[in-house]
Amino acid sequence: MEYNTTRGRLILPEYGRNVQNMISHAMEIENRDERNRAAQAIIEVMGQLNPHLRDVDDFRHKLWTHLFVMSDFQLDVDSPYGMPQREVLLEKPNLMDYPKGKIKYGHYGKYTESILRTSKMINSKDEKEYLKNTMANFMKKLYLSHNNDAVENHVIAEHLKELSAGDLVLENPDELANTNVLLRSMGMNKKFNNNNKIFKNKHKKKFNKK
Repeated sequence: MEYNTTRGRLILPEYGRNVQNMISHAMEIENRDERNRAAQAIIEVMGQLNPHLRDVDDFRHKLWTHLFVMSDFQLDVDSPYGMPQREVLLEKPNLMDYPKGKIKYGHYGKYTESILRTSKMINSKDEKEYLKNTMANFMKKLYLSHNNDAVENHVIAEHLKELSAGDLVLENPDELANTNVLLRSMGMNKKFNNNNKIFKNKHKKKFNKK
């Protein structure tokens, strides 16, 4: 009995042993025309084994590349795309540069701080007043989403002033939305989302039919 441990390594296991053997056989064909016909036949088989590749742009190009990879770049045939270079395929991608900016208060998030930093660019008093009140209530809601305990309005006012570099100042922090109202609205949204999820799961078949 022949075991897989005694067989050659499968370079791309998703195509299976038979395709690998077909490629090995094609490499032994001396007549170039016959070898080209064999390569075309193998490409068709590979396409049938991986129909999901049809959704990939230029999927036949990908199949040809896989053909050469499985032959260890030794199969000498006429490809409509040319033989890929081993060095290019094995080249490691460049490391991505991740943002290194530090967030002063993690519970407010990066974009909240970015918005507050640009407040100095707003010249209209009405727009700045609207931004100040809206962002203050939004910050209070974000604070409560990470800490269900009560938060003092003056803390939000201090953070608002700090993150806006002193540009947005709440004269009367007590005018912020009531903590209980915010918690209740957050709880209702959470309850609605949970009930909606339960309803959809319960009637999953009906939704799938639609």
